[in-house]
Amino acid sequence: MFERRQQPILPRPAFMHRVARSVGVATGLLGVSLGLGVVGYHALAGLDWIDALLNASMILTGMGPVSPLQSSGAKLFASAYALFSGVVFIASTGLIVAPLAHRFLHQFNIELEDDRGSPADESPGRHPRAKPSQPKT
Repeated sequence: MFERRQQPILPRPAFMHRVARSVGVATGLLGVSLGLGVVGYHALAGLDWIDALLNASMILTGMGPVSPLQSSGAKLFASAYALFSGVVFIASTGLIVAPLAHRFLHQFNIELEDDRGSPADESPGRHPRAKPSQPKT
């Protein structure tokens, strides 16, 4: 999915497309997760749609529940949804940060290779920044 170490850095328009795609996937993941929470709170806890949306949104963002839950089934759902939401939040953050972090590290790697020459110029046992030895005359 990402370019390898030896490949040139991705041009800016293609990189922006990659970031947009990652944000889109993360948004879709969050949307599906929110939808599952709304339907679960409505069906299992008996909350109105707007209250179910509020509870699911608050759990998904880590703020905590708003409406008190009466039944054991609703409480079990809320527990499972809270655990699920934590994983989804971390995964969506990773999806958004991954292309940015990769580009930064790839640029950093390219700059290091430019400073010390191509990897083919290095001989085993020689420090990458050491100057080649001059033949004695």
